[in-house]
Amino acid sequence: MTTDINGTALAVFIFFFALVTVMGFVASRWRKPETLAHIDEWGLGGRNFGTWITWFLVGGDFYTAYTVIAVPALVYTVGAYGFFALPYTIVVYPFVFMVMPILWKRAKDFGYVTAADVVHGQYGSRGLELAVAATGVIATMPYIALQLVGMTAVLKALGLHGELPLAIAFIVLALYTYSAGLRAPALIAFVKDIMIYIVVIAAVALIPSKLGGYANVFASADAAFQAKGSGNLLLGGNQYVAYATLAFGSALAAFMYPHTLTGIFASNSGKTIRKNAIMLPAYTLLLGLLALLGYMGHAANLKLDSANDVVPTLFKTLFSGWFSGFAFAAIAIGALVPAAVMSIGAANLFTRNFWKAYVDPKVSDAGEAKVAKVTSLVVKVGALLVIIFLPTQFALDLQLLGGIWILQTLPALVFGLYTNWFRAPGLLAGWFVGFCGGTYLVWDAGWKPLHMISLGGEPFTVYTGLLALAANIAVAVVVNALLPAKVPARA
Repeated sequence: MTTDINGTALAVFIFFFALVTVMGFVASRWRKPETLAHIDEWGLGGRNFGTWITWFLVGGDFYTAYTVIAVPALVYTVGAYGFFALPYTIVVYPFVFMVMPILWKRAKDFGYVTAADVVHGQYGSRGLELAVAATGVIATMPYIALQLVGMTAVLKALGLHGELPLAIAFIVLALYTYSAGLRAPALIAFVKDIMIYIVVIAAVALIPSKLGGYANVFASADAAFQAKGSGNLLLGGNQYVAYATLAFGSALAAFMYPHTLTGIFASNSGKTIRKNAIMLPAYTLLLGLLALLGYMGHAANLKLDSANDVVPTLFKTLFSGWFSGFAFAAIAIGALVPAAVMSIGAANLFTRNFWKAYVDPKVSDAGEAKVAKVTSLVVKVGALLVIIFLPTQFALDLQLLGGIWILQTLPALVFGLYTNWFRAPGLLAGWFVGFCGGTYLVWDAGWKPLHMISLGGEPFTVYTGLLALAANIAVAVVVNALLPAKVPARA
């Protein structure tokens, strides 16, 4: 700790952090089932969450603390290009409306807990099931770690340095997630989302008035971009295709992640999911307002060690101690909700599609729930170690791969909801080409998620995830067409 601690801000932060900690432990008694010793109850909240609970839960784990930190940081650095997150969070909801109720019904009818369960049930392939499960866990780990990036930025603004405060926060998270399962982040999400809305609305209403109005905000940002020779208030050059493909690819990937699917599977009906697909775009408005904080950072002439500090530094500089503490608490709690759901989603995958499939096929319901609980602790510890022992930039590099990796599970998970034509060997070959090919392209581009393409004319840039997905589907189609015809089952 250092002497730059604001006592008022820290006191307010601790109060709200303590409040959600109590709520996390109380959650085990909220909508209490007969037993939590069942993965349906611990990992999916009994599949009984209605419209409002689902809205807060899915919104809570879709719009993370990293989003609150990273989107404004990207806009602060590159300008208009950073706004790709807005169309992405608009395009995703028609996809949710059309696909997720069908996926939910399949999971509900057959008792599936994970995406890999659905894939195994559809194709009967342990290899394809393992590929989908492993991809989900691998793509989730850096995502959890990046929640810590957001929390680290907040703790730094509070004057708290070192790993100890971060470790304490995630030990508390681990304990109440172990105790209450999905009910803990679902209950906390109510408080977290309301706090985030208050913070963002206050920020976009009051900060510009302290900085000479929005005209000065945009003028200052434009002058800063021109001075450094990069970034712009408007898209230009070959950014249009990159912007569009990054938005579309991110939208397709968003609800393939274990944590977002966990929120879907926990819903009580397909109708609830459709209602949420209609209501959740309210969060897109929130995201657009958050992104503007990146421009406000230039108008405030902030001196930053990292672009990730722009939002915490804005609140620390322009607001009183008590409101800064409230804002920091909202962002930190915003890290806990998605981190909890992510760890639960990864634990469900390990338990159902590795432990039960290969280690103990006859595991009891209580044993299954116990394995999931322990695994959720291990996942959090792993994410904490990633942040402590690896440079933050390396974690960010991994995040570039996250969307590309998880996107490769889409054909196996979604195509089987509509057609029986695809078969496991073709889908597994497609997954392998997409996963490995996408990883190679990102590595070859210096860990950037975009790839330059030249078709004889002016070259343009495309999101690597879509290129990998196109190769995935093409290989799956070709291999499937070359497979021997299915032998009809005997009557």
